[in-house]
Amino acid sequence: MKVFSALLILILLTSCYSVERKCSDFKTGTFEFTYTLDGIEQTTKFKRTEDFNIDYHEGKADSSSIRWINDCEFILKKLHPTSNSEKDAIHMKILNTTADSYTFEYKLAVKRPNKPLNVEHGVAKKID
Repeated sequence: MKVFSALLILILLTSCYSVERKCSDFKTGTFEFTYTLDGIEQTTKFKRTEDFNIDYHEGKADSSSIRWINDCEFILKKLHPTSNSEKDAIHMKILNTTADSYTFEYKLAVKRPNKPLNVEHGVAKKID
């Protein structure tokens, strides 16, 4: 009986937990994102408006258009791709939010035939 009661309480407590997602707070603004590339940690900044995303990396700006699916998901497409891989659209999804940051996942918007779909995760911090 004690095991049943403990299990019931555990189920009730976990069912009340929900991930905070105030995605509309992160639709626009200036953000910072840290990632690792070839074992080297790098930080990039980007500015997002309702329609555009501008990445600033190593003194260069790179622009993408944004098509919002809902408050927490959008598609990024480079405006001036320099290679075939940059022509592919990226699907971004905000998984959860805090007061000044959000955790997200991203992947190709369209899966390539005969290739696995890689899903990457990251955290972006709102700085303005």
